[in-house]
Amino acid sequence: MTPLRKRMIDDMTLAGLAPRTQDVYIQAVRGLAGHYRRSPDRISEEEVRRYLLALRDRGAARGTFKTAHYGLQFLYRQTLDRAWPLFDKKRSVSPSRSGCPRPCPMIRSANSSRR
Repeated sequence: MTPLRKRMIDDMTLAGLAPRTQDVYIQAVRGLAGHYRRSPDRISEEEVRRYLLALRDRGAARGTFKTAHYGLQFLYRQTLDRAWPLFDKKRSVSPSRSGCPRPCPMIRSANSSRR
């Protein structure tokens, strides 16, 4: 086991992540490292971004993509202490299941609220 993997596992244990979550996060990091054939601590933010885009382009399921994203985010934010804009929280502009962008307020006219 590499020192980086050991440290990430220790960090996930301290964070209280379930064993299965730890497994899939490690798989996500392994996928990134295999894609570039080098250690994740030597991979740039732009390369991580391109890897995530490649996952989307290959048609990865939403859950698979999110797991990879969160696993890599944990590695770079927690274990490697890198504050990359790639992992900043962004307000979702994707449509919700109802098809409305979030938030989708119900706006009523004066006439409809009197009925």
